[in-house]
Amino acid sequence: MTRPSHSPGRAPTDADAATTPAGAAASALASASAEDRAPVIVGTPGSFARSVLDERHPALIERVRRATPYPPEQQRALDALLEEISEGVIEPLDEDEPGSERWRDEPYYGQRWPDVPFLWAESFFYRRLLAALRHFTPGPWQGIDPFAPFKNAELTSSKVDDELAALDRLPGLPADEQDRTLLLSSLWGNRADLGFQLSAGAEGLGERVTGLVVDDSPAILETLEAGEPGKVCLVADNAGPELLPDLVLVDHLLATRRAATVVLHLKPYPYYVSDATTTDALACLDRMSGASGHAAEIGERLRQAVRDGSLILRTHPFSCAPHPYERMPADLREDFASAALTVMKGDLNYRRLVGDRHWPATTPFAEATAYFPGPVAALRTLKSDVVTGLAPRTLKELDAGEEAWRTSGTHALIQFGP
Repeated sequence: MTRPSHSPGRAPTDADAATTPAGAAASALASASAEDRAPVIVGTPGSFARSVLDERHPALIERVRRATPYPPEQQRALDALLEEISEGVIEPLDEDEPGSERWRDEPYYGQRWPDVPFLWAESFFYRRLLAALRHFTPGPWQGIDPFAPFKNAELTSSKVDDELAALDRLPGLPADEQDRTLLLSSLWGNRADLGFQLSAGAEGLGERVTGLVVDDSPAILETLEAGEPGKVCLVADNAGPELLPDLVLVDHLLATRRAATVVLHLKPYPYYVSDATTTDALACLDRMSGASGHAAEIGERLRQAVRDGSLILRTHPFSCAPHPYERMPADLREDFASAALTVMKGDLNYRRLVGDRHWPATTPFAEATAYFPGPVAALRTLKSDVVTGLAPRTLKELDAGEEAWRTSGTHALIQFGP
């Protein structure tokens, strides 16, 4: 499917889609009811979004408070933020807050937190948290990552030693099993009990495949093997032990000439607790290089790839925006358009890719992403309500089984939109 192009700086419209080769996909989407495509709202009773506002965000404020000895000014700001999300209305950033101009025209100020779209509210909560901690304000606390204690503890754990040691078994796998294993390791990277449990033969993949409800990995590999090696964009999700298998996959793509260049998109500043920044990526490279065996070899190859430009670490302000990728700016659109494949990692990127909406779960993934400027794949463990691309039979079986399958992290998707 040829991807449509749109004028920079605005979201594509139905009129745009009707004049492109993707018009049929857009027409199919338009047939869905407005209720089906309505955004997920925070305050829906009993919803996952509501539990984030009522439980996760207050708990995170306290966790951040305990992890770092912030002075009284920051403590008071944390108290005010907690009170606001619990009982107040959404307040804009202070005018003197660095970067506040990017948030000036958002439409939800003055409304109650439960009454606004989940994607926007969750993103703005993290921006307000950083403002409370003076992350962007010149002074002694500027640039301090409030989530670093959590990330560092995970990356330096002895469990990571075992996972890196397990990479010694990777060269012994047949080539096709290496491909499959590394895709699955990247997919399941945010399930710490799996990590790098690599072993020879298909039996070693059994536990991971159990919860895989969509698997378009053959189409992904076929796309990477078509024509000369080109650019692959990988939009990272979490840091620490979750970023390590992504980096191993990057090394594999470069070593097998599936990619001539990999652009690793990272967050420009701390975001969503464990989202990966450039600092986090470099810490992972150091962790691998400081290990032994095959892990150290991969770490050194990746460090050299950064030096010679075949691995590019890139950040973009839109990576921390409260909007879906359908609203991406022109320069980011051009970056993805020039890639042979863009891989979106994790749950938040998935929500931003398809839109954080009440899609019917059988809506084809390729239709939900028809606006995207090039081939796109999603490696995503389900941790929120939004899902597309399920076969009707699969959806029926899931609904008849585990009640929280959409949010439990026990199911996953590998999806591809050409």
